[in-house]
Order: sequence, then structure tokens, then C-alpha cells
Amino acid sequence: MGVQITNILPRKELEMKDLSGKRIAIDSFNWIYQFLSIIRDRDTGEPLKDSKGRVTSHLSGLLYRTAKLLEAGIRPVYVFDGVPPKFKLATVMERRKKREEATEIMEEAKKAGDTETVRRYSQQTSKVDSGMIDSAKKLLEYMGIPVIQAPSEGEAQCSYFCQNKDVYAVASQDIDSLMFGSPRLVRNLSITGRRKVPGKDSYYEVEPELIELREVLEKTGIKREQLIIIGMLVGTDFNPGIKGIGPKRALDMVIKEKTLDNVLKKVEWNTDVPAKDVFDFFMNPPADKKIEIKFGVLDPEKVSRLLVDDHEFSRERVDKVLETLKKVQPSKNSLGSWVK
Repeated sequence: MGVQITNILPRKELEMKDLSGKRIAIDSFNWIYQFLSIIRDRDTGEPLKDSKGRVTSHLSGLLYRTAKLLEAGIRPVYVFDGVPPKFKLATVMERRKKREEATEIMEEAKKAGDTETVRRYSQQTSKVDSGMIDSAKKLLEYMGIPVIQAPSEGEAQCSYFCQNKDVYAVASQDIDSLMFGSPRLVRNLSITGRRKVPGKDSYYEVEPELIELREVLEKTGIKREQLIIIGMLVGTDFNPGIKGIGPKRALDMVIKEKTLDNVLKKVEWNTDVPAKDVFDFFMNPPADKKIEIKFGVLDPEKVSRLLVDDHEFSRERVDKVLETLKKVQPSKNSLGSWVK
């Protein structure tokens, strides 16, 4: 999902304490897909489910990661996608096709007892439905966390919040928010420690990192308009990218050619979606400018009812998280002290 060109962008490592006291806008779908990909049964490759067959991996991930953020003094603001632009349909269909292909491979691997292949391809079968979104929003609201419904792309709304100084940064794994104009992007938020290299028996260290738009533009010598063109050349949620062009070649091309019109003369735009439509969407993304971010208070009873009574989570584990939350959640009288 999103644009993957971070390897050519200047960034610096962070510690969780560096973000203490700050509001962070979170691309909710980005994180929920993470949870659905990672929190799975090791043998079957299936996401966690309750006895009624309802997926609960996303709830587990949201509960523990949000609690960790709050314990670190971070003020998360979860933003959910709204109606996608019409030209995103091709991307949606392509993702559906890839999920179906991955599911077929995974099922064959199950029959063969190939657990490694099952684990690898199960991560590509993740699908978010309306029931998951509804339960995710309920959990966050019961935890006192702002739930924002974007009119269109969630990262566009996150970026507006950051530009308007309603939040300090946007949290996501890809750089779409920078293309949408967010001054700051935080990657790997609350994802620390070792992560397994896909398909290999090796690991690498993962730490949170900050990417600032101003520094990106200064050190690469480009403008935001050219950053958008780089993303388009590599591939976005709205177009597949140009075959044979990676981040470094795309950077060299925009430095030389300057404008979208000049770049398009050098490449074959291989999609029905007009390049100008994609460019204009990133330059002027739809966002609700009237939304006011409001934090609530923790409702332990509702959290427990949703997770333990309805979705069969371990009461002991949920109670343990709730005890932590009770120590860090603000009271009604102190809500005004939550800073940006």
C-alpha cells in the first residue's frame, strides 16, 4: 500500500520518548492491515478469530499498540478512509486479484504441510471489511481515543491536520502523507526490536524514524510537486508506476526534466488513469477542514464488554491492559492539557 521510496529520503531515528506529549495522526487502515498481516496463527496462516468466526487480530493490535503509545505519553488520533477517488478502482481490483492468487497458493501449501509458505502468503491475503472497521472504531472510542472519518483518503486528512498544527506528525509506513503535504512523517511507530526478513531465516532491527518534508526537499533539491512525480513514477495507490523505474532513477529524472509534462514525454504512462488527475489529487487532496479533534475518557466496562464478552479475549490480559490505561488516561478535568 502507498508509495515506497523511503530509501532515497533523509530520515533520522527516534525513541518513543521523543514523541511524548505530542499528538500523532494515524493512518488507521495502514495499521489495521499490519495487524491482520502479522497477528496470525503460525500453522494455519489464519488471522485470530472468535468462536463466531469474526476476525479479532485488528482488535488485539489496536488494544496493545494504543496502550503502549498512551503509556509513552503519545496522543494518538486515528483517521479512517472515506470514499476513494474513482480512479482508485483499478488498484482495488488489482489488490483483490493478488489476494485471490495468494489464497490459492496458501491453501495448496496447507495441503502439503508447508508451514513456511503458508506464513509467507497468508500475509498477502488480508482483507478489511465493514465489521472490522466498526469494531475498531468502537474499541478506540471506548478507550477515549479520537476517531476521525475522512471524506476520502485517510492520509490526506492526516496531512491536513499536520499542516494545520492540530497534530505533530502523521504515522504511516509509506510516504503518501509527504506527497499530500504533511510536514512530518513518523514510520515504525511502536514497531521496535527485530523483524524477520520475508522468506529468509534472518532478522533486522526496526526503530521509529522521522522524515521531515522540508529536509527531504532541501537535501534532494526538489519541490513537493517533483516529489509527487517521483511517487507516480514508482507507483502509488492510484497508478502502477512505470516499469523499470525505481526511486533513484525517478529522482534523477525529475531533477533533469523538472515538470510532469516533461517527464511524461520520456515515459510511457501505462494506465487509463490520467497522470494529471493523480498529480492534482496529491496537490489538492480532499479533507474536512471543520473537524475538531476531541479526546474522550477511558470506559473500562465498555472495553471489557467488547473484547471479553463479545469477542472472547482473555479477561486477565484485558484487565492488565486496562489497569495500565487507568494510570495514564487523563480525567475530564485534565483533557485540556493534552498538547499538540
